[in-house]
Amino acid sequence: MRVIGTAGHVDHGKSALVKALTGIDPDRLKEEKEREMTIDLGFAWMTLPNGEAISIVDVPGHEDFIKNMLAGVGGIDAALLVVAADEGPMPQTREHLAILDLLNVRTGVVALTKIDLVDEPDWLDLVQTEVEELLAPTTLAGAPIVRVSARTGEGLETLLETLAQVLAGSPARPDLGRPRLGIDRAFTVAGFGTVVTGTLIDGQFHVGDEVEILPKGLRARIRGLQTHKRKIETAVPGSRVAINLSGVAVDALERGDVVTRPGWLQPTLLIDVQLRVLPDAPKPLEHNQEVELFVGAAQVMARLRVLGAQQLNPGETGWAQLRLARPIAVTKDDRFIVRQPSPSRTLGGGIVVDPHPRRKHRRFREDVIRRLEALASGTPEDVLLGTLLKQEPLEARRVVRRSNLEPEVAANALETLRRQGELVVLNGDDLPGERLVDSNAYLVSHTGWQRLVERVTRLLAEYHAQHPLRSGMPRQELRSRLRLDAALANAVIERCLAEGHIAAAGESVRLPSHQVCFTPEQQARIEKLRAACAASPHTPPSVAEAERIVGTDVLYALIEQGELVRVSEDVLFDADTYREMVERITQHLREQGTITVAQARDMFGTSRKYALALLEHLDDLRVTKRVGDVRVLR
Repeated sequence: MRVIGTAGHVDHGKSALVKALTGIDPDRLKEEKEREMTIDLGFAWMTLPNGEAISIVDVPGHEDFIKNMLAGVGGIDAALLVVAADEGPMPQTREHLAILDLLNVRTGVVALTKIDLVDEPDWLDLVQTEVEELLAPTTLAGAPIVRVSARTGEGLETLLETLAQVLAGSPARPDLGRPRLGIDRAFTVAGFGTVVTGTLIDGQFHVGDEVEILPKGLRARIRGLQTHKRKIETAVPGSRVAINLSGVAVDALERGDVVTRPGWLQPTLLIDVQLRVLPDAPKPLEHNQEVELFVGAAQVMARLRVLGAQQLNPGETGWAQLRLARPIAVTKDDRFIVRQPSPSRTLGGGIVVDPHPRRKHRRFREDVIRRLEALASGTPEDVLLGTLLKQEPLEARRVVRRSNLEPEVAANALETLRRQGELVVLNGDDLPGERLVDSNAYLVSHTGWQRLVERVTRLLAEYHAQHPLRSGMPRQELRSRLRLDAALANAVIERCLAEGHIAAAGESVRLPSHQVCFTPEQQARIEKLRAACAASPHTPPSVAEAERIVGTDVLYALIEQGELVRVSEDVLFDADTYREMVERITQHLREQGTITVAQARDMFGTSRKYALALLEHLDDLRVTKRVGDVRVLR
């Protein structure tokens, strides 16, 4: 699922266009309807012509509400830049476009709206040319421009098809196993309690998950999930999600808080960044200057510490450290915007290179700049995890070789990832990092391992549904159905057993919850077979006769459970009778040294068929050995 964010000047028809496309009015506030102007974030959704469901975040265009706009565009996959054909690009068109460029939004479509108000085709061509020139130096250079009218409906189908095309050409959000949802709304629903909304990135949430709300460190549990007012069990990266939280009050939450999986993300008061100043910034950014930082849905005041230079001039890119007025939760590579507090104006933006620097840096240290340059290229952990995510599971030595990291660096990174729970070692968990780097141990990301567990449990659930009277699936069959390399399949099964996702059932495996249960009718048939075996214990019904009494599935369930012992293709015995016969034969051999088929037949008053089948069975078990016409103990 993808999220599209609108952008553009006030009164250029963003909300009207969203309503025309989706049938949903994104202006939800009474004041918005009275003033006919978007003030806060609005939301809508729809299905594109190719069947893809998308969410739309409608942002305010007025300069007074840029801060609200920034809370909505942090998690978008594509931009819908709206320009009114009768006016052309205006101040907030340019500022919104600059923000999208700083946030590295590379997928988008321009909607040239209100074409019904323009009578001169030459004017439309002129406005379109101006828009193209405006886009040229930005990440949205070459974005398609579609002429539309929300009032008449002209061009709407073309716009939808164009959106589908540009989204099809952009990669889906990655699932890194580290779910984060920046809260852009928090409210209460009668009968349900606290609900928060936002765009989910970097991982999945499931109903029942325990979550942490940062930076406050509050704990809660996911009571319910919704996307587009539809209940779901699992929320995936890139989707707009409403989360019903239990265990936390709505007044304890605010816009910009982050809902995530507990234990991995730490709030910070200091971040190292690479910062690009807009060419039209009013003046250079100076050391110790106060700025407003916007990252995700969060907004916080910060002090700018310029590193490696006296100041950052308009149009320049450099290094800086931001000292925050209060903690926020961010990760490496998060994009941000900085604005001048008063008068309010966008100054620049960039990327977080280190969310947890250990100290305030000295400003003109070359070693600090070299470190920041290296971090901007990616930490060893990022490189290893990124390499693994391209093809997993994968042997450790191949991951390290493809990452082009030095063995010592790779060893430390592997240990860090394993300690943080981001990496699972399937068949070498006891290997230290320095031995792991050149081993054949299979590595898989946390998310990849969850997918493997789900695959194993799904296969077993399907098997139990097909064969409810079997204690489990033979391991060889599970290995085959996993369609993995034999060594990898074995490693997956063994780790699933060790973690308790599945349980052993002799030579088979099963879900821990699976139990064989007979119906009353089947139980009655079983009693009938037991009576027949008790009536003639040493000459019981044959396998074929037993199948006619209880049915094939029930018979094999009784054999699997050990109640019956099958000694040949057509001979079986009750388990107690079988043990008694084996004990008597072995005792006879200890005392007499040998036994013949006839002697065994006479010992139990049975037929030659049963005696021979039992002795050949003991030969196969290597209890006895045939020597001529007699058997001896091995």
